[in-house]
Amino acid sequence: MRRVGDERREIIKKILRENGVVYLKDLEAQFPNLSSMTLRRDLDSLEKDGYAIKIRGGARFSGVDFTATEQIYSRRATQNLEAKRKIALKALSFIETGRSVFLDSGTTVMELAKILPDVNLSILTSGPNIAIEILKKYNPTVNLIGGIINRNNLSVSGAHALNFVKNVNIDVAFMAPVGGSAYDGFSCGNYTEYEVKRAVVKKANKVIVLMDSSKLSHSLPFTFALLKEIDVLISDAKFDEEFLKAAKNAGVEVISV
Repeated sequence: MRRVGDERREIIKKILRENGVVYLKDLEAQFPNLSSMTLRRDLDSLEKDGYAIKIRGGARFSGVDFTATEQIYSRRATQNLEAKRKIALKALSFIETGRSVFLDSGTTVMELAKILPDVNLSILTSGPNIAIEILKKYNPTVNLIGGIINRNNLSVSGAHALNFVKNVNIDVAFMAPVGGSAYDGFSCGNYTEYEVKRAVVKKANKVIVLMDSSKLSHSLPFTFALLKEIDVLISDAKFDEEFLKAAKNAGVEVISV
């Protein structure tokens, strides 16, 4: 059952979509029976949900309708969830205090972000949601690369993101492919995201790929790393002898969960 507050916030969201901005004084006029504090809490809630950005005297539309975005992302986040959590637990052993760590966007990497220890780490990420998750902790510093946000996977890419990555140092990078195979390597379907991923692979001292079994034997248009360019592969997939042989020849440590 929808509550009155939910219906009111839907009205405010409609104003934001249509006008791009909403002012507290106008909301007070539209809802004369409510206190300013209640309306401020509505704006706080919409900002927390990523729908609005508070400004002096009101709020402006964030530019992203997270309703559709969250539906797409949530479906992917719940697929093969147990395996993703196991992969994240294994990946945790490669986290060292005081290191510079890149966290790729992706649902498996999000599981790693959730269990990341609250220690001194310098985190660089292309995932706004991952950055927000890590900000729940006290000790890690978080650098979110700037650029264009892909609505389907909440990944930031583009020229600004690429330039940022090229000018930072990365000890270890946790990468999330959309597809992976012995011959085509690890791939994604968006060219600007490929550019950022590729730059990260080149800069990182150690590259660790986190890949659940649904990605195995899939090849998308843009390969950001070949087997020989990564150091560790953590997965729940059942690799055939051909894949394992190729990984061994490439010097890749394969960890099964």
